[in-house]
Amino acid sequence: MGDQKESLRKITHTLAMKNEEISNFVCTVKQSLSNLEANTNKVQEDLESEFTSLHSVLDEMKESMVTRIKQERASRTYDLQSQLSAGSKALESSEELLELANQTLCSSETDGFNQRDNGSGLSPLPEGESQRQHESLDGGFQPGEGGVAGPQVPPRSAPLLFQAKHGYPDDSVPATPEIQVCESQVCDNTVTVVWTLPEPDSKIDHYILEHRRTNHEGPPRIREDYPWMVVEGIRELEHTLTGLRFDTRYITFRVKACNKAVAGEFSEPVTLETHAFTFKLDAASSHQNLKVEDLSVEWDSCGGKIQDIRKEKTRTNSPMHSPARSALMSPKRAPSVRPGRDRFTAESYTVLADTMIDAGQQYWEVRFDKESKAFAVGVALRSLGRFDQLGKSGASWCIHLNNWLQQSLTAKHNNKARALDCAIPDRIGVYVHYDEGVLSFYNSKTKQLMHTFKTKFQQPVIPAFMVWNGSFSVVTGLQVPSAVQSGQRKNSGTSSSNASLT
Repeated sequence: MGDQKESLRKITHTLAMKNEEISNFVCTVKQSLSNLEANTNKVQEDLESEFTSLHSVLDEMKESMVTRIKQERASRTYDLQSQLSAGSKALESSEELLELANQTLCSSETDGFNQRDNGSGLSPLPEGESQRQHESLDGGFQPGEGGVAGPQVPPRSAPLLFQAKHGYPDDSVPATPEIQVCESQVCDNTVTVVWTLPEPDSKIDHYILEHRRTNHEGPPRIREDYPWMVVEGIRELEHTLTGLRFDTRYITFRVKACNKAVAGEFSEPVTLETHAFTFKLDAASSHQNLKVEDLSVEWDSCGGKIQDIRKEKTRTNSPMHSPARSALMSPKRAPSVRPGRDRFTAESYTVLADTMIDAGQQYWEVRFDKESKAFAVGVALRSLGRFDQLGKSGASWCIHLNNWLQQSLTAKHNNKARALDCAIPDRIGVYVHYDEGVLSFYNSKTKQLMHTFKTKFQQPVIPAFMVWNGSFSVVTGLQVPSAVQSGQRKNSGTSSSNASLT
């Protein structure tokens, strides 16, 4: 019996150990399954985030490439249209010239030069007849280089004669439209151009609208920086251009009517003001760990900006880029180097815009990487210190995204913070009404108000940005959206919770 009990104890002990091993194995499998699910979700989220970022980059690249293609097409179309017009006029002149010459020859043959018997077999022309034929020949030819006869510019009626010869009535050229400035609208980065005709014309098939960006008010100059963009096949007496970015102060428009046979003359050019806020990021003000390219910033842990700054200082100190010259070219353009101060340093991973706001209503948007460890957008005074972080002094106001321990979104000013109870958007719109002392932040997609600061700006303010371990890009050349203006009117009474941070 003793041996049997000992054997049973051993078997029981062995079974207990096996049971514990199985239990541990089950726990390990469960933990592995849980880890697998968590890791899979994490990988999927990272992949979706990566695809979202890639999609945004591709959208920007697509927009840039499409704009370049349109500009190139417009430039080449304009050149070819000019060449075609010149060729058509030359052809009309040539045919008119030949017809005139043939008429002169026929007239000369029928008259027979009024031959008279004067002993030489030829009779001289009467003085008046000789004068008339000489004038008719001069009307079609004039001496060219080396004494060779060349065509003269035909009379203004040549195009009409050409149309009549080819079966078109003399009055088939469409009338010139007139753009109605009062009825045309520039709103929400969309332009609606309206025009009229002197009288109704049922023969008109379509209209051609051309527009060109410019920084000069008034009629187009001989040399412009931007080419004409062409919109063809318009059937109505108006057209709307959408999805524009107003990186110039004005846009010039002209339109012409076309029937099945011929195009009319362009209308008198009309220049419309765009009223948009445009700026670039000031690389000379940025922290060394920020890689700045015009309107985009990427975190650079190596801080490889020293050589770039030396080049930038050399460039800005040259006569062509001196602060005085820049001030003459754009009064509100801030100097590229903050007077008497160094670039931002320590933990102030900040960069400012190169343009100040000292009046009016302005709006811009910023798209940021949600995986950034920290990000902030707002405005600051020029007195912002080189060690100051956005929102931690009285010289800046911002919305701050924190991803360090847990994700949070706060409004900050003068080292006071208030948590915001709203979803984190992909893109934030920033609205400034300088004269009213209003700074508001919006979800740029839904135009939902996120937060408003109500204050009184004692100095001009500058768009300001901060990023740590992340990236962002800025969209400028935007008008204040109608939805934002409407929302500002409805929310003119700022809440006490917002006012407490001002």
